[in-house]
Parts: sequence; structure tokens; C-alpha cells
Amino acid sequence: MKNTKYKHILLAIDFSKGSSVVNDRAKELAIQMGAKLTLLHIVEPLPGYGYAFVGATEVEMELMEAARKQLAKLGKKLSVAVKDQHVELGPTKVEINRVAEDLKVDLIIVGSHGRHGFDALLGATANAVIQSAKCDVLTVRIKK
Repeated sequence: MKNTKYKHILLAIDFSKGSSVVNDRAKELAIQMGAKLTLLHIVEPLPGYGYAFVGATEVEMELMEAARKQLAKLGKKLSVAVKDQHVELGPTKVEINRVAEDLKVDLIIVGSHGRHGFDALLGATANAVIQSAKCDVLTVRIKK
């Protein structure tokens, strides 16, 4: 059996409680493999209704800016250059896979919360990424 060595790892980050275990695993694996580590956070688009005083676009831009700041802190902790930190707006699974393809990564790492029903097996986002990714996907269980 051939020993697989990843060269470029994409860590999809959701900033949820307990996600530090996912971040730590990604950094460890990148070091072990001698791989480049890229960070990605997705801001989901807001519904186009319910924002009487502030436009949805303004709120989304504020969310993206807050995410950039949070990602910069994590990037510093994980020793990931600013150019390798990405915040995107769009449907999570679509954007994770688009960025993975654009950057030609060979491994995506996502956390799995495992809520309930079928999603309890992996988690909705992790499952969606696994089903549509063109590269390997590693899910890391986030314990409650």
C-alpha cells in the first residue's frame, strides 16, 4: 500500500465551541506531512428579508470583517500566513469545495458536531462536503 503524503491541507473553520481540537489536529497533520495549511471560514448569506433598518449586504460585510479578525487570531496561533487565510460568502459546502478546487488542496479537514438523525453520523456540513469533494476529507469529532 502506498503511503499517502498530503501537500496542501484546507482547514474549514466554523469558530464553534470545541473546534480547537479540529484546529490542533490540522496543525499537527500539516507538520507531520510537511504540508501547507490554509484556513477557510464561510459566512452564510443572510435571507433577503427582515432587515428593515440595515441592509443584508451591510450585515454580511460586518460578519465577514468580524470573521477576518477572528481568523487572523487563529492564523497567528497556528502559524498560518495572512495570504493563506480566507473568508468567503456563500453556501458552506459549495464554498469549501470551490476554494479547495481553486487552491488545488489534496485534503479538507472539517469538524463534525453530529447533531441528530442522519446528520448525527457526521454532521450536515461534514456530510455535504464528503459527498461532493474532489479530494480526501478528514472529519474530526467535536465532543460536547
